[in-house]
Amino acid sequence: MVEFIGMIGTQHVSEIHPASGPTIDPDFVRRFVRAHDEGGFDRVLVGASASTADGLQVAAFGAAHSEQLGFLVAHRPGFMAPTMAARAFATLDRFSGGRVALHTISGGSDADQARDGDHLDKEGRYRRTDEYLYVVTRTWTATEPFDHHGEFYDVRDVYASARPVQQPRIPVYFGGSSADAYRVGGKHADVFALWGEPLAETAEQIASVHEAARAAGRTTMPRISVSFRPILGATEDQAWERAHAILEQITEAGGGAGSFTGRMAHRRGHQPPTNIGSQRLLAAAERGELHDRCLWTPTAAATSAAGNSTALVGTPETVAAALVDYHAIGVTTFLIRGYDPLDDAVAYGRDLLPRVHAEVARRTPVGTSA
Repeated sequence: MVEFIGMIGTQHVSEIHPASGPTIDPDFVRRFVRAHDEGGFDRVLVGASASTADGLQVAAFGAAHSEQLGFLVAHRPGFMAPTMAARAFATLDRFSGGRVALHTISGGSDADQARDGDHLDKEGRYRRTDEYLYVVTRTWTATEPFDHHGEFYDVRDVYASARPVQQPRIPVYFGGSSADAYRVGGKHADVFALWGEPLAETAEQIASVHEAARAAGRTTMPRISVSFRPILGATEDQAWERAHAILEQITEAGGGAGSFTGRMAHRRGHQPPTNIGSQRLLAAAERGELHDRCLWTPTAAATSAAGNSTALVGTPETVAAALVDYHAIGVTTFLIRGYDPLDDAVAYGRDLLPRVHAEVARRTPVGTSA
């Protein structure tokens, strides 16, 4: 199988587009959701930060204005009781007809966590996430009331009548690149999400995730998601011309004009990132600008790797071939978003997704699933 995830925000903004319109623009969200729904995306990610709109409410609005599109809601453990989060996600899953998934973000930025009053260190956040996901998933699945007495949560006589449509539970996605992330995500995740590194490094991370899953006693491994920023052109020359123009705009804006995923690195005064995922992207950029078929790293370097920021540059045929290269090493899910967010989502649905699906189907033996 191959799954495509887009990403939506509540206003038109990206690293090359200063924010325009209301901070929460219902008309833009409707158009953004429709582009992904009509383009054949399986889901869209609704990001989380201390400066952006509430993801569950954005997803609820999007679900009410779409037919088939799923919503992957980024969620930070620690700001809502796990039993309450379980009920909130289950309620949305019911109202949307089973179109919700939870994307666990333990928190890569101490500063952004502190904006909402969380001052746990990184290791503590992962311990909390481990316990949090246990309580959330048990709340979704328990057939009898249960108690839990842990380091962070002490709940008693828990039984939720609000149950997800999806059985046995809502899918859990998990992001991170540290040893703690592998350990906790390998234990809990249905899908483990990575940022777009070269093929060799991605294969190493997949092996680490699977090793952690086996150490947790799992026999079914998490599926793997990788995130990219495709830059397409009708010809190779046009794609690269566009890529360099995007890089120039990011550089002239001192790291980017903004992002609907939250505050940009340049607003922190170019402080080195503390999360391992960003550090790995910057290390890849230091090793070279171009990797494998068409993975381009200067956009990551220019933004201090604030979020998924490596690009795949080329014609739709070239970029589709690059995505299939990742599928061949075990990637099942691609999270793709553009520097021209709405227009790129339309182009991906028209020009990119069908090519990848066709090539994966062509390579898959009859009677098996990719």
